Amino acid sequence: MTTPSFSPDSRVGTGLRIGVLALQGDFREHLHAMETAGATGVGIRRPAELDGLDGLIIPGGESTTIDKLSRIFGLRDPLRERIQAGLPVYGSCAGMILLADQIADPATDLAGNPQQTFGGLDITVRRNAFGRQRESFETDLDFRGLEFSAVAGAVAPVHAVFIRGPWVERVGDGVEVLAQVQPSKAGHPESLDGTARIVAVRSGKLLATSFHPEVTGEKRVHELFIRMIRGEA
Repeated sequence: MTTPSFSPDSRVGTGLRIGVLALQGDFREHLHAMETAGATGVGIRRPAELDGLDGLIIPGGESTTIDKLSRIFGLRDPLRERIQAGLPVYGSCAGMILLADQIADPATDLAGNPQQTFGGLDITVRRNAFGRQRESFETDLDFRGLEFSAVAGAVAPVHAVFIRGPWVERVGDGVEVLAQVQPSKAGHPESLDGTARIVAVRSGKLLATSFHPEVTGEKRVHELFIRMIRGEA
């Protein structure tokens, strides 16, 4: 299917320097999305590479591995400090988990210590909530905040791919729900117990989705993030 691209009238990211955490996961796809938008995409592996960024993307992958590698590379504390200081950040799938203040079912290491997050979003997430790899699915979502992409007054739904995706079980004050999966639209609706599940949220300049827009070529979520950086959304 054809998915909406960036606004045709301009390269919305021109002049911006946006990092993508490149420790593990599908960071290359996010870098491509940023470059397509006209921004300078920078793979981030060292603390010094955080300097001069206008925004940061935390990609999908293995949240436990990204957590571990961030500490090995000395990135965890600097990242937490930048997020707390107001750096705009978008997290997709594993990135959502790493931006959450609380994980309902954290993985533990061999010593029994729970995995850590960078935090910033006052939400509680559940890992692999929609099931394992074989239970991945696709669906169309009504997504708030994409009015800039309206054609003839209508905003096209976002075609979302869920691959071992988390969902949000709790949102705190100031966290806006942007999209939910309805039980009838899930690959395995019995896992939802008849309850819509939150799959996209925003708080200030932090944005997170359970799904992978970088996989489908859906560019509007990245454009929303760019507009958030510029103060236009």
